[in-house]
Amino acid sequence: MNSSALIHALVDGVLTGSVYALMATGLTLVFGVMDIINLAQGILVILGAYLSYTLSVHFGVDLFVGLLITIPTLFVVGIVIERLFVARLKGPERTAMSILVTYAISLVIEGILNEVYSINQVQLQAWYVNRSFPIFGIYLPYIYLLGFILAAALLGSLYYMLYRTRFGASIRASLSDQTAAALVGIDTKRVATICFGIGVAVTAAGGMIYGATNAFNASSSYDLISRLLTIIVLGGMGSLGGALVAGILMVMLQDIVAVVWSPIWSSMSFFVVLVIVLSLRPQGLFGKQSARVA
Repeated sequence: MNSSALIHALVDGVLTGSVYALMATGLTLVFGVMDIINLAQGILVILGAYLSYTLSVHFGVDLFVGLLITIPTLFVVGIVIERLFVARLKGPERTAMSILVTYAISLVIEGILNEVYSINQVQLQAWYVNRSFPIFGIYLPYIYLLGFILAAALLGSLYYMLYRTRFGASIRASLSDQTAAALVGIDTKRVATICFGIGVAVTAAGGMIYGATNAFNASSSYDLISRLLTIIVLGGMGSLGGALVAGILMVMLQDIVAVVWSPIWSSMSFFVVLVIVLSLRPQGLFGKQSARVA
C-alpha cells in the first residue's frame, strides 16, 4: 500500500467532503423545515458553477470574489422557486409531490444551461486551481484548502445563525414541530421561504468549488444529486450535523477504497456502507425516528 496515497485520501476526504457537506446541508435544511425533497439541488450547484464561469471568463472576476454576486443571486432564485412552485404544494402528499416538481424544475434548468453553454464540459480556472502546496509529504492544489476554509466559514455562519439568533430559534422550532412553532406565533411560511433560499444559496459556493476541481456540464447534476441525497440519508434526514459527518465520510471512504482496493469499487463502496447502516439504523447516523432534528 502506498502510504502517501493513503494520506492523500484522508486529507482529500476532509477537504473535499466538507464542500459536499455544505451542499447537502442546504438540502437537509430544506427537508427538515419544509418536508421538501429538492431534487433540483444538483442542477442548482451546476448553475452556480456556470455563473462563476461566466463571471470569470467574460468579466475577469476572481472565483471567490464572484461569490459576492452568485450567492445572493441564487438566494433570490431559491426564493422565486419556493414562492412560485414549492409553496403551492399542500396536503399529505406534499413530500411526494415535491420530488416531481423539483425534478421538473431540474429538467428545465438543465435544458436552459445546455442551450446557453452547450453540452461541452468546462472547468473553472484560476492560479490557485493549478498550483499546489505540500502537506504530509503530498501535494494538493490550493483550491482544496481554500474550498475547505470557505465551506467551514459558511457552515460556521449557518450554525451561528441557527443557535445564536432569534431567526435561528424560529428555524429550530420549525425543524422540531411546525404546528407547535405556528401556535407560539412563528411565521412558518416566512421561515420556510428563507430556508429554501438559504438552501439554494449555498449551492453557489459548492458549485464554484465543484467547478474548479471537476470538469462539468449540465448533465453532471445527476451524479451530484445522487451523492447529496445519499449524504443526507446516511447522516439522518433533517440532521445538519449528520450531513457534515456523512459528507466527509463519503469522500474519505471512496478515496481510501480507490487506494487500497480499486478505483472501480470506490463509488459503490459508499452505497454498500449506506445499505448496511440503514439496515441497522433506518433513521441514519444522527436522525431520530420520532422527530426531525438539527
